Amino acid sequence: MANVQYYDVILKPVITEKSMELMADKKYTFLVHTEATKTQIKEAVEKMFSGAKVKSVNTMNMDGKNKRVRGSFKYGKTAKTKKAIVQLTADSADIEIFEGL
Repeated sequence: MANVQYYDVILKPVITEKSMELMADKKYTFLVHTEATKTQIKEAVEKMFSGAKVKSVNTMNMDGKNKRVRGSFKYGKTAKTKKAIVQLTADSADIEIFEGL
């Protein structure tokens, strides 16, 4: 990745039932830049959220879905995405973005 800052790596949090259940184990799910590496994701989380110490990072590359285009018989694809599940250490502070959900 050429010249990507830490605030460009994490795009938004993923809020689903499964990701909310994982929060009890200090696992947080984020949508990240498609070319971000695990070490870049780890550094971005630790810089963006004070007191967070990352234990591990798991990533998933998600292909785009097929969608019909304007009622015709042609199909297009949505954009590819990448998700990251970040495991925090036991003595780490929680991430405030998810509080109160």
